[in-house]
Amino acid sequence: MKIMIKYRLFLAMLAATGAVVVCMFLIMQWSIGRGFLSYVNTIEQDRFGKLSELLEQSYSSRGGWDFVRRDPSAWPELLVASLPREGGDLERLERLGRFERQEKRLRRPPPIFAGFSGMKPPARFAHRFEARVFLLDADRRSIAGPPGAPERDAIKSIRSGGKVVGYLGMKPRQRLTDTHQLLFVKKQKLAMAMIAAVMLLISAAISLPLANRLVLPIRRLAASMHRLACGEFGTRVAIGPEDELGQLARDFNALALSLEKTEQARRRWMADISHELRTPLSVLRGEIEAIQDGIRQASPESMRSLHVEVMHLGRLVDDLYQISLYDVGALSYRKSLLDLRAVLVHALDSFRADFAAKGIELRVDLAPGSELQIFADPGRLHQLFVNLLDNSLKYTDRGGQLRVRLGRREELATVEFADSAPGVTPEELEKLFDRLYRVESSRNRATGGAGLGLAICKNIVEAHEGAIRALPSPKGGVAIAIELPLTGSKT
Repeated sequence: MKIMIKYRLFLAMLAATGAVVVCMFLIMQWSIGRGFLSYVNTIEQDRFGKLSELLEQSYSSRGGWDFVRRDPSAWPELLVASLPREGGDLERLERLGRFERQEKRLRRPPPIFAGFSGMKPPARFAHRFEARVFLLDADRRSIAGPPGAPERDAIKSIRSGGKVVGYLGMKPRQRLTDTHQLLFVKKQKLAMAMIAAVMLLISAAISLPLANRLVLPIRRLAASMHRLACGEFGTRVAIGPEDELGQLARDFNALALSLEKTEQARRRWMADISHELRTPLSVLRGEIEAIQDGIRQASPESMRSLHVEVMHLGRLVDDLYQISLYDVGALSYRKSLLDLRAVLVHALDSFRADFAAKGIELRVDLAPGSELQIFADPGRLHQLFVNLLDNSLKYTDRGGQLRVRLGRREELATVEFADSAPGVTPEELEKLFDRLYRVESSRNRATGGAGLGLAICKNIVEAHEGAIRALPSPKGGVAIAIELPLTGSKT
């Protein structure tokens, strides 16, 4: 059976409260019973001490225990005389008079005093003080009280003239038996049960709205998550207080924003790829159909045009393949210790003639001193420098300038490619490394490029634990700054 989290939380809080209330109820029940029994025992101990004093006085005044053995009413009189003086001496004497009148009328002591003659008292009086106290002589022979072996730990000696003349003992009380005592304890336990029931009802009344309030943000978040799973990436949730739910709401909004941007990038990627592939394919199709229809002749010039489009399509496919390999982590790198200056000089030498043909001045500033040794893949670094040099060659105006500077800053090797106009806006600088991004004012298909060259450069630099940035060039163009870690022992 499916139970909503609101009711689970409600039941959990109610169960916790119920367990506390039940434990408290049981402890209080035990405490009341034990406490009241302890109170009654304390009163009996006071009476026990009073009875001991009366026995010592009686023994001293009468010279022995014969008055107890011969007079059946003597022991009950002593027990009555030991009662607490709640109403003073007058009330105690009145109670004693009532007992004497009753005893004369019945010609025998009440059942609770039956033990003084050796008879066992009725069961309902077996736990009374009068039925548990007994008197022994100096030789520990029974004089009065109930039959049975005396309890050594509850015996008090009776002295007269400095010597022990007898012993007063009392069997310990095991439970409450008096009607009034039991009624009092019962009322207290009933009151505790009613308090426990009221506490449970109050807990239930509070727990349900509290559980509903606690679950409300989770319910809202669940509904938003459902919409997000259905493709509504613009879904957002209100951020609550600074707690776990608030942090969860912030993480949800960050996830939704990331998915929204990813979906936008995917759609833009698909549109750009379709556009980039459609153009060379359309040109190839038009050229081939023109030759088939006899509009154009299959001359070297037309073959050259077809070859250019095929090469452009091939470069685009190669770049896409490089990007896909990087995304899946399958782009291989064969790293070794090498001199960064040598790799850069080799790439520059292969472009000097092209820059000279376009009238672009190539200025190279290499850091003097020792080798700049790094742990890298020479082929990937050559590809990095070739892509940057090719970009500058394509997008720098004729008669411009490109300055390549190699330096060192602490434990980093720095390489900078700064060309002259045209430049790009600061907003566009942040997007130059995005895939298929091209600045329309300067980059177009006529000059080549599908906007993947700088994205590949970024992947290569990050694979070498470096950093690459696009900055405004002092010459009016774009400056690409690269930082690579130097090492002499990394393997």
